[in-house]
This record gives sequence, structure tokens and C-alpha cells, in this order.
Amino acid sequence: MSLNEPRLSIALANKLKSNLENLSFEINQLVHTVDQKKSNLLNEFEEIHHLFHDVQVSTASYYLKSYLAPFTEQFEVISIAIQHLSERNHGALIVIQRKDNLENFVHSGIPIHAKLTFPLLETIFYRNSPLHDGAVLICNDKIISASNVLPVSDHKVGMKKLGTRHRAGIGLSEQTDALVLIVSEETGKASFALGGNLYPIMMKGL
Repeated sequence: MSLNEPRLSIALANKLKSNLENLSFEINQLVHTVDQKKSNLLNEFEEIHHLFHDVQVSTASYYLKSYLAPFTEQFEVISIAIQHLSERNHGALIVIQRKDNLENFVHSGIPIHAKLTFPLLETIFYRNSPLHDGAVLICNDKIISASNVLPVSDHKVGMKKLGTRHRAGIGLSEQTDALVLIVSEETGKASFALGGNLYPIMMKGL
């Protein structure tokens, strides 16, 4: 972790330690009993997968808030919008500008220049909205533009099942320090792209 990375809070660190200890216990139990198992091992693997996923999601959600805090005071607004969009399976692509100027990377958008609110953000990504295709650009506490085109990542490893939204979010994050929030239209799952990587998130309860 670099010096610029946010540090874990004591509460989260303790929670993660507990979760990782549970995960370690489950794996060790399986290692020592795998040759004695008479039932299908897939259930055990699924349980371990869920435990690991819970650890990953809670950590990623914490870091997301830490990454955004210096660049917008409207994290709760964004959180509510993502939660609602996720619940309704409304696909979304939201770019939060950080230190890098995005003028040369975000193109063809429709100017909005409006105060960031969750009803407006949700309305933009409503399926029948003329602006729902493309990305919304947020700078500080304002929606700058909508229906933006982002550079799509050409990195193929591990991306065969990713759609255009995810590849666009990763593509921009590969070339800038922007943080890109993505909601899948197919599954409703939310994630964020940063530094060319994709992380699952759970907005509720942050």
C-alpha cells in the first residue's frame, strides 16, 4: 500500500481480522477433512466463496468512501443513487473526477452543470431517458455532463464476461486517476474501477 492510500479504521480492521480468521478456520477444516468427505464439496466451496466475497465487499466499500471523500462532499447522495439504481437493475456509469483533468478522455457529453442530487442522477439513468447511455461526469458536487463516451479498455485478461460499461470504466481508470462507479443492467451489482482494477461494492449501510 502506498503512502497515499487511506488507512483502515480500527473498527474495520478488527472486523476484517475476525472475518479472515473465520475464513482461515473454514479453509483449514476443509484441508484436514477433504479426504474424509462423503458429500459434495461444492457446498463447502460456496460457503468459503461467500465468506471471502463479504470480506472483499466490505473492504472495497470502505476504501471507496475514503477515495471519494477529498473530492466530493456528496458521497451519501451518490450512495443512495447507486443503491436505488442497483435495486432496479438500471445500468449506470458514473465518473468522479479527482486530480487529473479528464478533458482529453471524456468525450461527446451533453452539458448538465447542475447540483448533484440522487433524483437527478437516477433520472438520467432511467431506461427511457435519452441520456441513459454513456457516462455521467461529476466534479466536486456538480453533475457536469451526461451521455459521455469513455475510452474502452483493450485489456482482455479476465474480461471476457464484462460488458461495455465495465470495460469503459476500467479503460478510463487505466489512463487517469478518475474513480468510475458502475451498475450492471443485467445483475444490478455495483462496482467501482480505479487504477485499472474493478472492485465489487455494497453501498447500503455505509
